[in-house]
Amino acid sequence: MQFRTQIPIPKSKFQIDYTSKILSLGSCFAVNIAERLDYFKFQNSCNPFGILFHPLAIEKLLNLALSKKQISESELIYHNERWHCFDVHSDLSNPNKEDLIASLNSIIQNIREDLEQATHLIVTYGTSWVYRYLETNEMVANCHKVPQKEFAKELLSVETIQKSIENTLKLIESVNPNCSVIFTISPVRHIKDGFVENQWSKANLISALHTVLKDSSSIPRLGARGLFPSYEIMMDELRDYRFYAEDMLHPNKVAIDYIWERFQQTYISEIALATMEEVANIQKSLSHKPFNPNSESHLKFESKLLEKIAKLENQYSFIKF
Repeated sequence: MQFRTQIPIPKSKFQIDYTSKILSLGSCFAVNIAERLDYFKFQNSCNPFGILFHPLAIEKLLNLALSKKQISESELIYHNERWHCFDVHSDLSNPNKEDLIASLNSIIQNIREDLEQATHLIVTYGTSWVYRYLETNEMVANCHKVPQKEFAKELLSVETIQKSIENTLKLIESVNPNCSVIFTISPVRHIKDGFVENQWSKANLISALHTVLKDSSSIPRLGARGLFPSYEIMMDELRDYRFYAEDMLHPNKVAIDYIWERFQQTYISEIALATMEEVANIQKSLSHKPFNPNSESHLKFESKLLEKIAKLENQYSFIKF
């Protein structure tokens, strides 16, 4: 007997292996997947500008990087004794204005290089709700705890999101037409927007994304595009609060591990699995805490571990433990 419904996900033809170069952008769920890729030592870069929640923020980031535009002082604000940029996450904010400008412009350059070399781009959209800074009439990626009265809250329409996704794909195609793009909707519920409003937000993202993926005429030259159903897995296969963290909004470790497992089955190449197993064994060995660090058995254990690490690092120059 089947006690749950499992979402069928066809195996992708554009597989990830240890020669792949992956760039992950978007919401905090993008970080969850990137952490698994990092654990297994894939070549992965995640959210250089910090967590970005909505499609316009991701589009603007790519536009910044690919246009080679430089961030200037006019695009910064000073609040709570720190300098901020509305286009990036608060993690990058800095008490020193010049340091922030230099850091952001360096990141912009790195993003362009990452995108030019990427074999796979993973884009995770979190919400359709956005905030417009009234002083400049610009949409922001992060409000940086500036008083809410200085913003207008808006819901992006399906048409606006669709256009933004198309623009994003065109930007990618302009520098890397062979890059495979994996879209996903974050399973994290944004209840601060309201229960009904969260569903409305996710529905707009899903509708726009499916429309773009169904219609290939707007981006004829771009390589593989696909949707990995993270949100759908959480809502359907894992529809139980035992799969949520204490806030009852974010997936817990069990849920993230399961979604990663489905992602691995869909996108990770069979030839990468053996290396992943070697990496996992080394990671577990490195986290091992011996009862007697000076014992002969532990010294032998450490010697064999160093041999395994050296062998893998010689095989893949980018792998470092």
